[in-house]
Amino acid sequence: MAALRAAVPVLALLGLCLGPAAAAVPLVIWHGMGDSCCNPVSMGYIQKLVEKKIPGIYVLSLKIGSNMIQDMENSFFMNVNDQVREVCSQLATDPHLQGGYNAMGFSQGGQFLRAVAQRCPAPPMLNLISIGGQHQGVYGFPRCPGESSHLCDWIRKTLDLGAYTKAVQEHLVQAEYWHDPLKEEDYRKNSIFLADINQERGINETYKKNLMALKKFVMVKFLNDTMVDPPISEWFGFYKSGQAKETIPLQETSLYKEDRLGLQQMDKAGKLVFLGVRGDHLHFSEEWFDSTILPFL
Repeated sequence: MAALRAAVPVLALLGLCLGPAAAAVPLVIWHGMGDSCCNPVSMGYIQKLVEKKIPGIYVLSLKIGSNMIQDMENSFFMNVNDQVREVCSQLATDPHLQGGYNAMGFSQGGQFLRAVAQRCPAPPMLNLISIGGQHQGVYGFPRCPGESSHLCDWIRKTLDLGAYTKAVQEHLVQAEYWHDPLKEEDYRKNSIFLADINQERGINETYKKNLMALKKFVMVKFLNDTMVDPPISEWFGFYKSGQAKETIPLQETSLYKEDRLGLQQMDKAGKLVFLGVRGDHLHFSEEWFDSTILPFL
């Protein structure tokens, strides 16, 4: 008992020196196409899982619109640049995030959060985790995950007929990251979102500087993906230009070789993390999430 009493002042002194335990870094998550912020079997599930595993963490699941229905509809029909501006405003005014935050994007939410990192450095994004995000875009939707197959059929036909027309670009989300390897010039000239954040029309040094400020940029590719075409876009690779059969990894693209976005420097510095998980698009186990993703948070 005497020994315990003698230890108390020492422990108190250590507490003063070390200070309180560091608070968990806040997490911002952005859902994919046809989903919503708070769906109990998707983003709601992920939020509860993170909160359970990291007690006290603040998790913001992004909602674009005033309710879940609007949020889901906006994942199809609201100009991505407007969505990114809305999110940047949400983050800038959230008092929980001002010291920095981690970000986790699911499917198209992955490239949308990368745009946030590049365009809106305050508050600072610390780590970006892209789970199935299509960073070089897509050239096909083998399986559209919307509630209505009629809607998905309409999206496919619209993209085939006029992905790069002004009206389609401004009003169909998926057109804004549609990347046609057979029409590279049309893509570079008319893509209002992806061509911009991928530095296809020139070098925005601010984009490069802001992305390189990340501690880690984690990209998860689903090894049995039947939804994303081509799946290698989830690791920032794509089709070799001029055809739609042979794909090349990020390291063989001109974006990397010319280091227009800083990805080559980030790669050499160990900031890029490429993870593969067996399963179809966004299909993963809680065990995999716990062991592989949570350590980055």
